[in-house]
Amino acid sequence: MTSTRPYPAALAYEALLDPAHRHDPYPCFAELAAEPIQRIGEHRWVVSRHADITALLRDPRLSAQDELEGDPPPGSDGRPFRGPFLKVDPPHHDTLREQAMHQFMPRVLGLGPRIEAMVGALLDRHRSTGPGELDVVTALAYPLPVAVICELLGVPAEEEPVFHSFAERLTRALDPVETLSAQERADLQGTLADWRAYLLPMIAQRHDRPGPDLVSGLLTAGDPETRMNTVELASTLGLLLIAGHETTVNLIANGTLALLRHPEVLDRLRADPGLAPAVVEEVLRYDPPVQLTARRATADLRVAGRVVPAGDDVLLLLAAGNRDPRRFADPDRFWPQRPGNAHLAFGGGVHYCFGAALARMEGQAALSAIATRLANPRLAVDPPPYRANMLLRGPARLRIAFDAVTG
Repeated sequence: MTSTRPYPAALAYEALLDPAHRHDPYPCFAELAAEPIQRIGEHRWVVSRHADITALLRDPRLSAQDELEGDPPPGSDGRPFRGPFLKVDPPHHDTLREQAMHQFMPRVLGLGPRIEAMVGALLDRHRSTGPGELDVVTALAYPLPVAVICELLGVPAEEEPVFHSFAERLTRALDPVETLSAQERADLQGTLADWRAYLLPMIAQRHDRPGPDLVSGLLTAGDPETRMNTVELASTLGLLLIAGHETTVNLIANGTLALLRHPEVLDRLRADPGLAPAVVEEVLRYDPPVQLTARRATADLRVAGRVVPAGDDVLLLLAAGNRDPRRFADPDRFWPQRPGNAHLAFGGGVHYCFGAALARMEGQAALSAIATRLANPRLAVDPPPYRANMLLRGPARLRIAFDAVTG
């Protein structure tokens, strides 16, 4: 890791990147939030205040554009490639996102009962009349979102392990580059090539024989002149896999951990499953699956009295903004009844999380089932071990004990 010690806040940022603090990064966030905006390098800044982050997420002078541009990858059909839209600015971002949303949202809105059935089936595998243990990550948090994504894409159930593997490998691409070794960066390039090689035959098959699935819809709907090319489609599907899978894994695991550390909230949710939406929103604020997001200034801009020069990188500390005492009363308290919970977990502006509605549905179904179907659930290990990922933060395993799986 490159040291940036001439800048005092860089020490707290380096500590935030250190896996030793993965189980509790919030003291690091609090230190970085000592000032609304601070330098952590010659051309890098961190912003921590809720109001500033909210404004900057909507500011067109901050770019999400990936600077790594070049020739279109093989199989792109020759048209310019600028995806995925998470790393693309308007107007091309808007074209790609509109196409994806038009196909994605109608398929998602009716999935509630199906997701609840999937959660029930996963817990039924552990049904017993006596005490037992399960790992929430491997038993529920991982298999649920990958099954949902595969169903949306029309991928057969036997292919789910392949998607699971790709999700784990692709997720590291979103972490700050300074946390990746040269070998990890090389491995990611190989993973991206493997992902395209895996998807291109599927895309070709759906092009020739379209069905009711999301891939077919993206291939056939809309104007052929502006329709995603094959590599943009592959990148969009990779984004769906990461955003629709890894974030939900962390939401479910972080939510379970919060509930079991706050048994009074667990008891209220068990007595009133209608509290699930508020519980999920508070998990998203209190321990968000996505901890920060990065932008680049395309013009000089003023933030909290400081001038950020054009070309500098700006890290928006979503997790710090979610605990900003100027915006949230008693911000370190886990309180689902919190009024006006305008958290930053899904970002904001044109890049507001594409899969937010689906993540909420899956989180509500999973946490409701944990509360209502597990008798006397409790943590077997606390704190649990965490994965290396800093940006998409969550437990690697979350073992819980219970007296029985009911229902």
